Amino acid sequence: MMIAGIWLQDAGSISSGNSRLLMFFVGMVAVAMAVQALVVVFVAIGAAKARKRLMAIVEEVREKALPAIDSTRNLVHDLQPKVRTIADNFVETSHVVRSKAQDFNATITDVNQRARAQTERVDDMVSSVLDTTAGIASTIQKGVQVPVREFHGIMSGLKAGLDVLVGRGENHRSKAYPDEDERSF
Repeated sequence: MMIAGIWLQDAGSISSGNSRLLMFFVGMVAVAMAVQALVVVFVAIGAAKARKRLMAIVEEVREKALPAIDSTRNLVHDLQPKVRTIADNFVETSHVVRSKAQDFNATITDVNQRARAQTERVDDMVSSVLDTTAGIASTIQKGVQVPVREFHGIMSGLKAGLDVLVGRGENHRSKAYPDEDERSF
């Protein structure tokens, strides 16, 4: 570049002061380019070392991970038909359970309806027995009450007759019936 700059200039245009400044500037550019070249070389060497180390780590991970990946792949390959069979069996079992649940529901509904019908029959029978028992109790009560009244009446008549015969008729009558009009039958 410097040569191109000098060549394009006129011979009398650059003074000696400017010439020194130009040389100083060109020297600074040369030094900066040399430093930059050194930095690029050091970065390239560091990158090569880092790449080498990274490749060693990747190779170590690959060596350790590939057997695990291969065994996992083989395990998945071996388990695939078994998992498919389990899934098919689960679907079939689900259908069987659903149909059995529907059968069970129908059976429970039928048993419930029969139990209700039997309960109604038993209720009717118990009601009939209770009504009949009440009727029998009423009949027995009347059957016992009427003869007891008749017997009581007969006994009262006999007692009154005996009292009259024995002579206590007047005393007894006055105690039993003080006023004949107050008697109520």
